[in-house]
Amino acid sequence: MGTQTATPDTPTHAAAALPADFSQHTPMMQQYLRIKSEHLGTLVFYRMGDFYELFFDDAEKAARLLDLTLTQRGASGGNPISMAGVPHHACEQYLAKLVKLGESVAICEQIGDPATSKGPLERNVVRVVTPGTLTDAALLSDKSDVYLMALCPMHNRRGVVTSVGLAWLNLAGGALRLAEVAPAKVGAALERIRPAETLIADTVIDTPATFGVLSLSATTRVPAWHFDVGSGMQRLREQLDVASLDGFGAQTLTCACGAAGALLLYAAATQGQQLRHIRNLKVEYESEYIGLDPATRRNLELTETLRGTESPTLFSLLDTCCTTMGSRLLRHWLHHPPRDSAIAQARQQGIGALLDAPAGSGLDALRSALRKISDIERITGRLALLSARPRDLSSLRDTFAALPDLRARVGAIPAQPASIKRIADALEPPNECLDLLTLAIAPEPVALIRDGGVIARGYDADLDELRDISENCDQFLIDLEARERTRTGIANLRVEYNKVHGFYIEVTLGQTDKVPDNYRRRQTLKNAERYITPELKAFEDKALSAQERALARERALYDALLQNLLPFIPNCQRVAAALAELDLLSAFAERARALDWVAPEFAADAGIDIEQGRHPVVEAQVEQFIANDCCLHNDRKLLLITGPNMGGKSTFMRQTALIALMAYVGSYVPAKRARFGALDRIFTRIGAADDLAGGRSTFMVEMTEAAAILNDASASSLVLMDEIGRGTSTFDGLALAWAIARHLLSHNACYTLFATHYFELTQLPAEFAQAANVHLSAVEHDHGIVFLHAVNEGPANKSYGLQVAQLAGMPGAVIRAARKHLAHLEQQSIGHHAAQFDLFASQPYSPVEEDEPEAVEAPVNPVLERFRALDPNDLRPRDALDLLYELHELANSAPDASR
Repeated sequence: MGTQTATPDTPTHAAAALPADFSQHTPMMQQYLRIKSEHLGTLVFYRMGDFYELFFDDAEKAARLLDLTLTQRGASGGNPISMAGVPHHACEQYLAKLVKLGESVAICEQIGDPATSKGPLERNVVRVVTPGTLTDAALLSDKSDVYLMALCPMHNRRGVVTSVGLAWLNLAGGALRLAEVAPAKVGAALERIRPAETLIADTVIDTPATFGVLSLSATTRVPAWHFDVGSGMQRLREQLDVASLDGFGAQTLTCACGAAGALLLYAAATQGQQLRHIRNLKVEYESEYIGLDPATRRNLELTETLRGTESPTLFSLLDTCCTTMGSRLLRHWLHHPPRDSAIAQARQQGIGALLDAPAGSGLDALRSALRKISDIERITGRLALLSARPRDLSSLRDTFAALPDLRARVGAIPAQPASIKRIADALEPPNECLDLLTLAIAPEPVALIRDGGVIARGYDADLDELRDISENCDQFLIDLEARERTRTGIANLRVEYNKVHGFYIEVTLGQTDKVPDNYRRRQTLKNAERYITPELKAFEDKALSAQERALARERALYDALLQNLLPFIPNCQRVAAALAELDLLSAFAERARALDWVAPEFAADAGIDIEQGRHPVVEAQVEQFIANDCCLHNDRKLLLITGPNMGGKSTFMRQTALIALMAYVGSYVPAKRARFGALDRIFTRIGAADDLAGGRSTFMVEMTEAAAILNDASASSLVLMDEIGRGTSTFDGLALAWAIARHLLSHNACYTLFATHYFELTQLPAEFAQAANVHLSAVEHDHGIVFLHAVNEGPANKSYGLQVAQLAGMPGAVIRAARKHLAHLEQQSIGHHAAQFDLFASQPYSPVEEDEPEAVEAPVNPVLERFRALDPNDLRPRDALDLLYELHELANSAPDASR
């Protein structure tokens, strides 16, 4: 994303592309250049008739980004004028594309009256559309919020950044939040919030110390004085209409208040008016939520897959919400799981009540009623900004009208827990607002107020009278036509209207000799003449005037209606919050019922105990999923997971983390039973990826993430480690994996799932009683492999790497050569008790060349191969007897039975 400079107080260095002397230009271009000088770094959509035009460098840039035709028309100041334009009625689709590319656009409208203006029409910028300040429905995604963030670092006397204040705002919904974090935590906060646009001071230098903000979102520089702490606190108090910020817990957040001041100033400037719907503030603390670092959010695929797609993810699986408000709340909850298990338990009690409700007022009936609800959260935001459209108001009216029935359904749920009762109380509709909307807005209003037909009949007597005059035109014309045909004897005489010539009487050329003297010619056509009479002219003036006056009256009434609705904004926000939560709880209940999930338990003692757990997303993608147990407690802190690739190690690890996350979010979980103690963070080190832009190799990324885990994980953290150490040489990787596993046990003492192919690590439980071996089972058959995906106690006896490579389609020659190498390695390990080659053995070996003639390959002894494949610990007495018969048959059928 690029960096742009905001106004006001825009540095003058950004004005290099503008002509230095405006006086050399035409009056219209002088007007444009003055407006452009106030919005440097922003594309200016300059309204001219039915088009928004762009000029000079803006035109060239827009033509490139939007694939517009670039033209040159006329000259001003001695230079040709580059121009590009978009139709005003299709403006939103172009704005959406520009905003997606990180651009900002200033919308400049004609506000002057053509009848009275001398020279160019007066124009003014009515709003600025930026990536972080979107409110129009056409520019927003229904299921995700757009955040504007401001970032304010706090320095000590030596100039070192000691903390960073963050303020972020969802302008479409009115949610404002503050936080102060350590400099090292800024990246994680940005990854969690994902702002669309970030404000920083123009004095901040573009260095790695910019906390990575410049690469994560569109970045806008504003004057440094916007971040003044004292001014920020004052602006916050004025915005919230309070005398002190103590009630919000924000009085001591100095740099965060500075960031909030810059944020509010910028947001108000882009909208050109007050932010009436921002009446609350929430301060977030790191200890409030279960910590999820950026790597964990990516690896668990909460809202986006590793490939960058929207599904299949945990969000896409859980999102059966009936409203877009519920979907957005689900996304927020997934990224903000609370540490306080009481919050999750309250949500799960609400889910249980919905599942237990009787059929008549149960879950299905409730969800059917919720489907009639509109997105009143965003409608309220547009109402506060006076940009609500007619159909926004009709949707608000219809939603409020549906609330009594919905509230009755919620109230009928027996044995209501506190969460459901609180929601039911909040669903009380604002009746005065509903009455006003019912009286004022037509049952089916048009999309735009400029087209008329928005205000209901009976709301305003003057408007009804003007409409009557305009709407009775047809009957008057029919009557006039009949009278004139009778009076003149012209049977084909017609009385008609068009927008260019107004009302007229049309007579064919063969009948013009019958035209009366009071007809005055208005237009001559090839086969007819058009006339006007004094009577028709008088009616035309009255009718056209009535239509124009009706539209103007309707516009004035609509603007007044928006003002009258402003006091109801808090009521609308209260109802929207309750509807979103009810919708999300009902979606959780529907998922629990459809997918056979259970309510988890929470305990004061430490541990994670999952019986027959399942990966929620993978289970939905396969026909049959093998459920597995996971038990971690104070005496069993680390599970060393071995087994073949594709055997399910990563799935088992991820499902444990997802089940824990879902439990703390408040959802039911995919398991037969689940019980959790306190959990503060979830860490993952899974997969291999480099960071070319940051100059980090795959192994460097792996070690950086591992170091962060070792430095931050506590005894209440859940850590997933997958194949640590594989990015370097075998001995280095094994040594690092051993040391990291020991450190997690001895120092961090966290709950750890540690998957590895280093068989030597399976000796770790001999040193640490809190470590245990488990493995994913598989069965080998004719050099092939069948994955059982079942987690069993003890270490794996093989990695089955050759079999997996064969499944992947590896050429047969490569598999045969690899098998020779493996046999050679195993020969070197004779005398060792380990089932696999000891990587610390000192005997060297000479690798066999791949293209060595097949004749040198020693014949494979089937009896020996069968012995190597079996695990004596898994044999029952009957299985052992069957095995003896099988070995006897193999020995007799071998090519050289004498061996």
